[in-house]
Amino acid sequence: MAVRQVAVLGATGSIGSSTLDVIARHPGRFRASVLAANRDTAGLAALCARFRPDLAIVADPAMEADLARRLAAAGVRCEVASGGDAVTAAASGPLCDTVVAAIVGAAGLESTLAAARAGKRLLLANKESIVMAGALLLDALREGGGDLIPIDSEHNAIFQCLPGGRPDLGRAGVRRIILTASGGPFRGRTRAELGKITPDEACAHPKWSMGRKISVDSATLMNKGLEVIEAHHLFAAPVDAIEVVVHPQSLVHSLVDYVDGSVLAQLGNPDMRTAIACALAWPERIEAGVAPLDLAAHARLDFEKPDIDTFRCLALAFAALREGGDATAILNAANEVAVDAFLAGTLPFLGIAEIVERVLAELPAQPVVDVQTLVARDDEARRAARGVLHRAYC
Repeated sequence: MAVRQVAVLGATGSIGSSTLDVIARHPGRFRASVLAANRDTAGLAALCARFRPDLAIVADPAMEADLARRLAAAGVRCEVASGGDAVTAAASGPLCDTVVAAIVGAAGLESTLAAARAGKRLLLANKESIVMAGALLLDALREGGGDLIPIDSEHNAIFQCLPGGRPDLGRAGVRRIILTASGGPFRGRTRAELGKITPDEACAHPKWSMGRKISVDSATLMNKGLEVIEAHHLFAAPVDAIEVVVHPQSLVHSLVDYVDGSVLAQLGNPDMRTAIACALAWPERIEAGVAPLDLAAHARLDFEKPDIDTFRCLALAFAALREGGDATAILNAANEVAVDAFLAGTLPFLGIAEIVERVLAELPAQPVVDVQTLVARDDEARRAARGVLHRAYC
């Protein structure tokens, strides 16, 4: 069996760490051939010293010399590069056959599309790529002929519950796709109680260890809204065939409801390594280092409807998906600006949804034509969001 050569884009983040843990457990099957990070040269150099890739990339060109110095001091001999173009070239280049797309935000779009066009096995964690450019990504996959396997726990669960992973849902007899949500750290709170939420409180997720941006998205339920949009594209699911249910134990990762009354669910302890191991080895199963699920110890599984009046970001995501065109890209861009402002202390927690809603109203949807037009609209939405932020909160 040939060893899979894996490019881990976002190697120093939580997804990257989990991926490298799985790779380390199976040295005869997988090798981390390319490691890329944003600015964390110390973390990237440490990973390079352990995994000895062929190429190390830091996205910020200003940090390339620092990375080279750290690698030299550690006695690591590998090629060093920097910048977004280097990441994109590596994703489509000969050093890898598998790409873990775990760069957070719109910055991961170009490299994800490049990997798809090049026919790589694409392990997708960067939900913003498909939220922004779902149709373009699917076109790129058809062009390249490779595989896309989601490694978000919810979409990977759906993948596992569908025959063949991504069939025609109508022919497969699927009635609904049901995404589970933990509810985040503020489940059950009222809008009045959310008025003075701090960034540290929003980043304290009860079940998952994640970066600060995605933790805030989980707290607002925007993360679940983005996952609804992602599920629509990944599984060709009509908007009205996608539902969200809050499941605070985070043991049922998602479900598929069939027309014969069967509901298939994928369960497991909340650990990203399960989905990553599934995607790396599919259709085989391999050890991921995840403890077996003890249902008797957990004793109960609870489910409830999401409170979309309090957590309005979820409703906004559904609305953008129904509007079509580039509305979901506008939603994503405005949300990124708003979350950054919240984390910086210049926007209250409830202001995140307000910024997104105002920008969606200010910029009506346009057809998605190509990447360049989409990137221009992304920039326009960010400017609009900063304008709303300045007018309303500065």
